[in-house]
Parts: sequence; structure tokens; C-alpha cells
Amino acid sequence: MAGERILVVEDEENLSRALEYNLRQEGWIPVCVNSGEDALFFFKGSHFDLVLLDIMLPGLSGLEVCKRIRSLSRVPIILLTARSLEEDKIIGLDSGADDYITKPFSLGELKARIRAHLRRVGGKEKLIHGDLEIDPARFQVLKRGVPLGLSRKEFQLLLELAAHPGEVFSSDRLLKRIWGDSIVDQKTLQVHIRWLREKIEDDPSNPKFIKTVRGVGYKFEDRP
Repeated sequence: MAGERILVVEDEENLSRALEYNLRQEGWIPVCVNSGEDALFFFKGSHFDLVLLDIMLPGLSGLEVCKRIRSLSRVPIILLTARSLEEDKIIGLDSGADDYITKPFSLGELKARIRAHLRRVGGKEKLIHGDLEIDPARFQVLKRGVPLGLSRKEFQLLLELAAHPGEVFSSDRLLKRIWGDSIVDQKTLQVHIRWLREKIEDDPSNPKFIKTVRGVGYKFEDRP
């Protein structure tokens, strides 16, 4: 696997630089920040395949960042911490983390854990739903083999929904996940859903993929 984007949240400068260098050596794309506030800002504004998150951060704690990211996404989260007590690990996992590694740690072990979590969620593998083929690595969507001209936001919206077929996404959750802290409203989301349906559906007025869940938001149905 290569090309996956990893958000690294670590305020210790030397460790952050070491992580950035070693992750790039593996072919991953690290984005390094040193505070919880910056972590949420970057996470909401872009797509990441995994998050490495230090618990002890200035300002907003890593555990709080973990909870907020988990409320928005199923992205794998690996906590980094100098605290090795069992109760600390339990608190971290209860906050929504997928894994926990104690400092000082082996870079080889960390990279092995990252690879395992990326394999579990599929990394950059294509998503195939009926006659739709979604390729995150190429930022491309094909319908019956023909490329569709999706905008960046349309692609992000489709990928977010299609990666979790059957799961109902509230409008607020989609707005935060795709547009972050931008000042946009539900009408913006509705317009992008309409544009997306016009491109991927055979009959946009009777969609088979992107369904409206009245009073809540939207879900993606996996059709053969």
C-alpha cells in the first residue's frame, strides 16, 4: 500500500520529524500538526486514511480529539502516549481509538500496526457497487467503465457514503466531514447531492444508490 494520507498529531518536535521521515519512506503521505485544535481543523478539511494521535497535547487533549474525530468518521486512530497503565489504555480505547502504543516504541512495530489497520479498512482499494467503480487512489469514478467528471467535493461526498453502505449519515455530519468549519448550510449539501445523483444515477429522480432518509440525512445503498 502506498499513497495513504496519515494525520500525525504530535507536539514533540523531534518525534514528529522522525515520524514524518519514516512514514514518507514507506510511501505514505504524513500531515504533521502539533495541537488538538490543528488536528481537528485539518481532519475536517481533508481526507485521511489513518490518524496517529498523541494523548498529551497542549490545549485540547488527545482523548478529546479522539472523541471528536470518532464522532465524524470511522478512520483508524492509533494513540501515542508515554503512559502505560492499563486504565489509561482502557480510557483511550473507550474514547474511540483502535489501537494504543506506548512511548518509547519501535518504528518497525508502529509501521506494522499502521499497515494492519490500513489493510483492515481497505486503504486505497477500489470500491465497487453495482455498475459504479470508485477509485480513491486515482480520485476517479467509473460508471459501466466510463469516467464520470466529479468535482472534488462530489467525489469526497460519494466516497464518504459509499465506504459505509447502509449507514445513515446526518446532514450535519456530512457537512462537517466534507466542508469542515466552512460556513455552508444544508442547501449546499442538497445541491451537491442533486449534482451527484445526476452523474451517477440512471434516474436521478428515483435514485438507487443515494437515498434520502427523511428528517435525518442520507445513506448509500449497495445495489448489485
